[in-house]
Amino acid sequence: MTITAPIQAPAIINTVIDAVEYPADGVASLVLRRADGQNFPSWAPGSHIDVHLTDDLTRQYSLCSDTEDLSTLRIGVLRTPDSRGGSAWVHDRLSAGSELRISAPRNNFPLIDSRKYLFLAGGIGITPIIPMMRAAEAAGREWVLYYGGRSRNTMAFAQALEAEFGNNKVRIVAEDESGRLDLSQILGLPRAHMLVYACGPGGMLGAVEDFCMGWPPGALHTERFAADSLGVGGSSEPFEVELSLTGTTLTVESDQTILEAVEQVGARVLSSCRAGLCGTCETRIISGEPEHRDAALSQADKDANEVMMVCVSRAAAGCSKLVLEL
Repeated sequence: MTITAPIQAPAIINTVIDAVEYPADGVASLVLRRADGQNFPSWAPGSHIDVHLTDDLTRQYSLCSDTEDLSTLRIGVLRTPDSRGGSAWVHDRLSAGSELRISAPRNNFPLIDSRKYLFLAGGIGITPIIPMMRAAEAAGREWVLYYGGRSRNTMAFAQALEAEFGNNKVRIVAEDESGRLDLSQILGLPRAHMLVYACGPGGMLGAVEDFCMGWPPGALHTERFAADSLGVGGSSEPFEVELSLTGTTLTVESDQTILEAVEQVGARVLSSCRAGLCGTCETRIISGEPEHRDAALSQADKDANEVMMVCVSRAAAGCSKLVLEL
């Protein structure tokens, strides 16, 4: 991944909530229309939008509507008990007719063309998978979905997806009926010409990654709704960052992020989630070795070490200085 032009701020689109629906217990689905009556920009499966709930509260939500119908966009929002404010705001304060500012759709989880697909979803992780299923079906590709959740009444869109595609392609696995997804059975045998797309809780995705170790490189694609937690081997030592565009050198302390340190010296970096999820703060690395702690970059991009997310990632252990294109 190479940046060839300055990163531009995502365009802001003023919208009105056309409807609020509840496809499962604890899940609110918002249908958005543009306030100016125009169509939304085209987007591809796997895309998300930034939702500006307040001036200081922005969250990212995957699109789960029809890519062919640009008159509306749909997102699904799970109320989480450990909410940092986003899901509670959506559930408690938004209703049909509410105005909402969003970004144009962006995609960190693109669907790559393949002969076959295996889709895996856990809970609200179904949202980015829905447009992928429809795209695979429209292209005549072979595919199957395994969708796990605590119970059917907590699994958003489950009944609608069964009705749309049938039980042969949509496998609903409710824990209170048949236990958890049997990933060893689903992923135990690598299959040729098949890509795996998975989205859901971190524990599920960690298990999926383990079971896909024997699959061909590049077969697995994941999207997380929370960035990876730092392992015990991670570095928390202070390090220097040189801003190549200004020549400024600064120290990032143990309790700081690069983003915070850069902002303190007056440099402007586009950012949104500040949790390693959205990809807005992607910054080119000129030199030095980073320790990637985000959930936005693919493993191939992390291995390439050409860009990093400065809201969460740091210098790797033994690297005392990063030079960044800032």
